Amino acid sequence: MWSVTAGILSVFTLFVIWFFRDPDHPLPADATHVVAPGQGKVILVGEVDEPTFMRGRCRKISIFLSIFDVHVQRAPVTGMVEHRVYRPGTYAVAWRDKASEDNEQASLGFATPSGRVLVRQIAGLVARRIVTYPREGETVERGERIGIIRFGSRVDLFLPLDWEVTCSVGDRAVAGLTVLARQPSSSGAEDVRHAGSEEAGSVHS
Repeated sequence: MWSVTAGILSVFTLFVIWFFRDPDHPLPADATHVVAPGQGKVILVGEVDEPTFMRGRCRKISIFLSIFDVHVQRAPVTGMVEHRVYRPGTYAVAWRDKASEDNEQASLGFATPSGRVLVRQIAGLVARRIVTYPREGETVERGERIGIIRFGSRVDLFLPLDWEVTCSVGDRAVAGLTVLARQPSSSGAEDVRHAGSEEAGSVHS
């Protein structure tokens, strides 16, 4: 009997260690690339109203995390945390649309030079604890760990409408690695300044 119990405990311990794995991945070199905040399957890409931080219409990307996925969340962009809200709720299955409204959740809003970005951690049927690391006023770097949801969950990402979405429903995402969108490039403004400098140089010559 003791050997059976020991075997079950060993299997459970190995499962917990495997479940809470947290592998590092190389960030995409382009700083305008928005990386996935969670690992799992993209189940929704669409335009929605988000009044709490985005304050209007925005793009929403939802990722469902099964119990087999890594459950550590990472910052999709570099920015300052200006919004941090926890809200208790139900524990419906996380892939349902209503989960975004009714389930226990924690929201982190980031201010960037190109606009606001919101990450929402949502507990699922099995998940019963959400942990969020950054505090308001802190600056986080793209790819930095921002939290964890324990056992099966969902992560919603909200982006400005003028940011280009590069993922589709059904895609698999890896936190901190997969590019989900692109911020507007500032290269146009830099080109204008560069051209102006060249013109000024030609006049003086």
